[in-house]
Amino acid sequence: MNRPADPDVLLRPRPPSPLQEIRDERFDRHGVQLLLKRDDLVHPVIPGNKWRKLAPNLRAALAQGHGTLVTFGGAYSNHLRATATAGRLLGLRTVGIVRGDELAGRALNDSLARCAADGMRLHFASRGDYRRKAEPGTQARLLAEAGARGAYVVPEGGSNAPALGGCAELGRELRGCAAVAAVACGTGGTLAGLAAGLAPGQRALGVPVLAGGFLAAEIRSLQEQAFGGPAGDWALAEDFHHGGYARVPAELDAFAADFASRHGLPVERVYVAKLLWALTELTASGAFAPGTTLAAVVTGRP
Repeated sequence: MNRPADPDVLLRPRPPSPLQEIRDERFDRHGVQLLLKRDDLVHPVIPGNKWRKLAPNLRAALAQGHGTLVTFGGAYSNHLRATATAGRLLGLRTVGIVRGDELAGRALNDSLARCAADGMRLHFASRGDYRRKAEPGTQARLLAEAGARGAYVVPEGGSNAPALGGCAELGRELRGCAAVAAVACGTGGTLAGLAAGLAPGQRALGVPVLAGGFLAAEIRSLQEQAFGGPAGDWALAEDFHHGGYARVPAELDAFAADFASRHGLPVERVYVAKLLWALTELTASGAFAPGTTLAAVVTGRP
């Protein structure tokens, strides 16, 4: 692959993503205003938080002279797809370490097939090794087995200190726009950066899409790495994962289809649908005072 003469075509700072006001009686009747922060439109190829988290890492990889990126994800990882696409556009080799060595002998699903089509070399790790991937010894062995020694390492989900700097810009774009900025969470990096970028008096709300209750500690750790300590006012609404990552029960699918029909917005199911469901339920329960403006961050497209 040939590296473009000007990598800034992909990596230059971009204008703020637009805010879209939504009129919906489920919010209107409680005196709550809903805005959608259309971060799915922030970049034409790599939408939303994936671009915000990857761009600082890509700049670092290029500045340090790396020719290969290696990262981690499950079989349906949006992050793996985004990394593969970015590598293709920049002429960087990419390696994806995928959770589950039992997948190695199977046909690739659509998500992994897209990664492979963009030039990503896939290495399937046992679930035990994958759980220990942050341990230096295990990570070094995985990188060696994947043929990625010396590569620039991007963590699972893209969440690290450089990524939080990119996501803090999202918070700065929302200053003065809403009392609460809400986002769906996988690894927690977007929420950690978003909260840091908001103004005093604003708060960030995260809706985890995975069960387990582990995310608060991860967010605190990420903020410590990126900012030296806690940053911003944030909280988690942990009861809206609908059974876990990539679980889309019929009622959630119907909700997303209805929201799309009402507002002409295709709703991504794994993250965005759970975020919008949570905000609808929380509004109905009186969690937000009348007069509150909510900004829901749309992190990706279907």
